[in-house]
Amino acid sequence: MATAMLLGVSLAATNVQAQELMFPKGEGAFSWSALEEFAAAHGDLSGDTLTIWGPWREGGDQEMFQSVLAYFEDATGVTVKYASSENYEQQAQIDAAAGSSANITILPQPGLLADMASKGYLVPLSAEVQARVESEHAAGSSFVSLGTYKDAAGADEFYAIPYKSDLKSLVWYSPDNFADAGYDLPQSYEDLKALTEQIVADGGTPWCIGLGSGGATGWPATDWVEDIMLRINTPEDYDAWVSNDLKFNDPKVIAALDEFGWFAKTEDYVDGGVAAVGTTDFRESPLGLFAVPPACYMHHQASFIPSFFPEGTELGVDADFFYFPASTERDLGKPVLGAGTLAVVTKDSPAAQAFIDFLMNPISNEVWMAQSGFLSTLKAANVDTYANDTLKGEGEILLNATTFRFDGSDLMPGAIGAGSFWTGMVDFVGGKSAQEVGDEIQASWDAIK
Repeated sequence: MATAMLLGVSLAATNVQAQELMFPKGEGAFSWSALEEFAAAHGDLSGDTLTIWGPWREGGDQEMFQSVLAYFEDATGVTVKYASSENYEQQAQIDAAAGSSANITILPQPGLLADMASKGYLVPLSAEVQARVESEHAAGSSFVSLGTYKDAAGADEFYAIPYKSDLKSLVWYSPDNFADAGYDLPQSYEDLKALTEQIVADGGTPWCIGLGSGGATGWPATDWVEDIMLRINTPEDYDAWVSNDLKFNDPKVIAALDEFGWFAKTEDYVDGGVAAVGTTDFRESPLGLFAVPPACYMHHQASFIPSFFPEGTELGVDADFFYFPASTERDLGKPVLGAGTLAVVTKDSPAAQAFIDFLMNPISNEVWMAQSGFLSTLKAANVDTYANDTLKGEGEILLNATTFRFDGSDLMPGAIGAGSFWTGMVDFVGGKSAQEVGDEIQASWDAIK
């Protein structure tokens, strides 16, 4: 009861109904006709209240999400109350167990949502919504799989739709450095390896790689391995690996570890040599791109890394990115590694169903796209509404993806994905073989079963 009362107070405190529309209707490249069609389809729901629990707390992200909610309220008349907390994941589970969930819960952890579904805490979405996700999102079948979990009876049901994605399959570089050296952007994984060798032949250092992150040291290497898994193995292999149906010491996984080692454990390929890989802080690692002469030419990292570029760096001029390219030899399409948030119904109501439909409407994406920090896989969302060319370019990589896979370490049990996988990568760059590391990580997985 106390939990329910606290949630109610918190939600009431963030009622967004009074918020003005950030972008006047009818102006700009927004999909206003889609918003009108949505409003007509759902009619006047004035008097209904919708509660939402999510990960975005006070500051930029919460304010931007609330700017999106204002359009839902304007179209339907629903009063929306949004809340979050520092421990939003745990609170979502507490509220569900107490029967006091919000109508809509938005979380970035598919594994947590799967656990909630198995306990009967989630409301299945309709076959129509599932079909729309498959057809209206890039790599839609990937998102259907990501949102499908077993219910309390053990049957597969579709529960979650994607909203707000993050992109990891990126390589950052300096356009001036590439131009001065006469390098072209690699179009395939094979080209990327050839470019790595060419840079060394020319007397340069291809990569800056740093795994340091305090108590989380090692995690940047997990992104490398996950991206490589998707380039040398099938998506089905990736899924089996994440669930441990494909063991960590399987030859397919060992091959991916060795591929990472090809980049990170070759002395001339990394700034500072192999010894620096495990000790360089990931926040400092990309600074080599901006040294004169360049300490490295490429840096593999997710879309957030410009936050750690030197002050005054102009994206698109001083630094840019390209897609971590797919293998043409293996013909596995264009896989993308990422993360993001998923929306589920945790307490059903007409307003909750309308909100799920709203998140499938381009306006719900475009309003945030036009600000910052939001990437969309919704095909109907107009990429011209992105706030800048960097976001637009990242969004187009997502739209061109044939496969989207969630960060594997985030899907694994915490003792593995945020434990032995991290430390195993440090051991690997420190000298252990891929087979030794794969055996040790698998042993740690076996120990928790």
